[in-house]
Amino acid sequence: MKLALAQLDQTAGDVDGNLSRAETAIADAVDRGADLVALPELFTVGYFAFDSYARDAEPLDGPTFERLAALADEYDVGLLAGSHVEDLDASADAGFSVPDEEGLANTSVFFDRTGTRRAVYRKQYLFGYQSAETRLLTPGEALETVAFEGFTVGMTTCYDLRFPELYRRLADAGATLVLVPSAWPYPRVEHWTTLPRARAIENLTYVAAINGVAEFEDAELLGRSAVYDPWGTPVARAGDDPTVVTTDISPDRVESVRDDFPALRDRR
Repeated sequence: MKLALAQLDQTAGDVDGNLSRAETAIADAVDRGADLVALPELFTVGYFAFDSYARDAEPLDGPTFERLAALADEYDVGLLAGSHVEDLDASADAGFSVPDEEGLANTSVFFDRTGTRRAVYRKQYLFGYQSAETRLLTPGEALETVAFEGFTVGMTTCYDLRFPELYRRLADAGATLVLVPSAWPYPRVEHWTTLPRARAIENLTYVAAINGVAEFEDAELLGRSAVYDPWGTPVARAGDDPTVVTTDISPDRVESVRDDFPALRDRR
């Protein structure tokens, strides 16, 4: 399977402009033969554009997710639709399952090649350090996986990388590929290059960390999106400019590594 990571530039609060950049990146990835395209965290509003969250929040059947679903269908490609600010109240009114608490969530959606919504993930660990996320958003509760092209795909988001128990739960659920849309800023470069690699090594799985590149008033995203194989070897890496990176990955690689190095079976 060919996986593409769309490392997008973003303009704070410009949902339409940011979506247009995403559409261009998806088309580029498809031209390169991508089977699955992954977008960054909150690329639509810009993670650090906190004043835009409430204004631009939408339910799961809102125009942003519907536009991304249509792109997956049009291009016949799987799509991890980064994440967007979800209006939980409106989603509940539309009949969707939501956390018990009301408000807003940082929500990722996985669409299959027909644009069908196959999995929803709401960020569970909210970032409080120099961020308004814990004040503005409601943490998620569910941890879903989805079958795609021979993989069992799980999703987490950015700060979740610091909580290895979440990834072990995904491994126990059979995940062989974990997608991590993110908005990781300077100066924590070493953290960004270490944590997804560690999660891949610990769980003998592919981990794809998809970051943005954007400057906000008080922060700058550092890019460096990457895919790590089950040994923790980087098989695709980006720099700090907007780009689309692709790599071929195989579920057989996960199986062979786990058979050869039985760390998961050796747990006590």
